[in-house]
Amino acid sequence: MTASSKLDRIRQRLIEDELDAILVSSPENRRYMSGFTGSAGYLLISQDDAVLATDFRYVEQAGQQSPDFRVSRTGAGLGWLPEWTAEQGVKRIGFESEDLTVHTFDAFKKAAAEDEKSNKPELVGTTGIVEKLRVVKDDNEIKMLTRAVEIADQALDSVAAAIEPGMTEEAVAWELEKAMRERGAEMISFDTIVGAGPNGALPHHRADETVIREGDAVVIDMGAKYQGYCSDLTRTVIVGQADDKFKEVYDIVLRAQLAAEEQVEAGMTGEQVDAIARDIISQAGYGENFGHSLGHGVGLAVHEYPRVGPRADDVLEDGMVFTIEPGIYLSGWGGVRIEDIVVLENGKARVISKANKIG
Repeated sequence: MTASSKLDRIRQRLIEDELDAILVSSPENRRYMSGFTGSAGYLLISQDDAVLATDFRYVEQAGQQSPDFRVSRTGAGLGWLPEWTAEQGVKRIGFESEDLTVHTFDAFKKAAAEDEKSNKPELVGTTGIVEKLRVVKDDNEIKMLTRAVEIADQALDSVAAAIEPGMTEEAVAWELEKAMRERGAEMISFDTIVGAGPNGALPHHRADETVIREGDAVVIDMGAKYQGYCSDLTRTVIVGQADDKFKEVYDIVLRAQLAAEEQVEAGMTGEQVDAIARDIISQAGYGENFGHSLGHGVGLAVHEYPRVGPRADDVLEDGMVFTIEPGIYLSGWGGVRIEDIVVLENGKARVISKANKIG
């Protein structure tokens, strides 16, 4: 989708929401709309103007990366914004309520009240306006996502094969990060999770000095970022020989994951897809031990739309990219989670993740 077509869609949304303009502050939304990769700045979009406001450090970069936006050099905060709203005749301006801080919001209100030229615009909290535009990926986005997935896949397969008793969780996490960077990742997309033995029962366990032992199941949740796009991959590996309990739990989780990947179709809601996997785990007697959603969208952020979980009413359609990651977690024993990224194409899921699975 071109920048101009994105602007057209946002402007249509402004009409629908009875807004004169929108202030975009989220880094991911700013990058998606404008192409600007700097760490500071705001987008101001009205029916007649599209501004990228940033400070001295990024003015030249913004001009190169964002030809569809008028670049304005500003200072910190939003003290300059009342002048723009007055020039544009903006009376109702939407802001991203899940991103803009209370401090920045209050500073704008103060600046507007003290500026004699200000038309005292009303700030209206919004959610999901740009995020829902991002939910369907174009071919170039899927290309970037696929490369991010490939990097994580290759790194995981390389490092998992070398895990030995005596290594710490932190050591494994570091080897994974190095392997991803060596394969072209610009950074990791989130802090790598490595949970060995009982720590695997903690879905978001932070890798620490725990020593991996013979026979431990190790839950590894990792991701690479490539040209702004994230991957998210989980595998559960066994160090040494698997016992019967591990084989039982792993088989249930794998069956639940494969069933969801095979049966998901465009037109389903996230809740309906979640139920495919959740029913299998519940029927096996572990329903209370699967306490998180089946998945989530992935793109410029590692967690974005669509939602895929209980009570998720998002309708899935072609071009959406999301995870399928059922898990079972047993306190004192450990856990199993298996996660792939899929993209809906021609009404069905194509699995992008290729890292090895047990069995």
